[in-house]
Amino acid sequence: MGEAVEVNRASLLEGLPHGFLGRRGGVSTGEVEGLNVGLGSGDEPEAVAENRRRAAAAVLPGAPLLSVYQVHSPDCVILGADGWSDEQRPHADALVTRQAGVLIGVVTADCAPVLLADREAGVIGAAHAGWKGAIGGVTDSTIAQMISLGAQRSRIVAAVGPCISQASYEVDDAFRNGFLAKGADNSRFFSAGRDGHWQFDLELYVASRLESAGIGGVERLGLDTYSAPRRFYSYRRATHRGEAAYGRQISVIGLG
Repeated sequence: MGEAVEVNRASLLEGLPHGFLGRRGGVSTGEVEGLNVGLGSGDEPEAVAENRRRAAAAVLPGAPLLSVYQVHSPDCVILGADGWSDEQRPHADALVTRQAGVLIGVVTADCAPVLLADREAGVIGAAHAGWKGAIGGVTDSTIAQMISLGAQRSRIVAAVGPCISQASYEVDDAFRNGFLAKGADNSRFFSAGRDGHWQFDLELYVASRLESAGIGGVERLGLDTYSAPRRFYSYRRATHRGEAAYGRQISVIGLG
């Protein structure tokens, strides 16, 4: 019997179909072994399709799974009743909906996945927050689109899922200076590393952006993708190991 799909959940989203998934429980083989859901990962299309089916079944059985063509942007789109096919995914890094019976999701491999919800309004969102999207305001865009669908800022809660941790995320002076140019207080997201380098806390930065937006609550799962190769895919780890390919995990949320 194969390994079960691992579903990590957030207490702030309790009662809603949702999950931050990893690499356990899939059918892919080789360097992307496991639950690789990356449509652009170079994996066998049949394996990716089966993995995406398994991911959806682990959270909301029978629900279609919709995602976007991620481009490290601050853009968020609204999923309406018509939806879209995998081949027609809009270029964006977040999506929101009030459609019941569907799952929306984002894929990651070190970047921070964010799931959001306003239960009372019946509005949910999912955002892919790499450093480019995070500093560009992808979480702000997601919140704004949720509000356009009837959500209220004070009722929105959000959870930040598995991503690369500060201990695993070394950056250089130029990277840090780009953040400091946006505000001197961004220095708190960096700790000193080896000469000319810093350790960046992506999870804390994304959570702080969410908190600064004035929403009702923010939760950090504290799961490091880089240091847990059996549980999660990691682009940086694959690069350091000289691997030719890397998988993507998915984080999903729905309205039952």
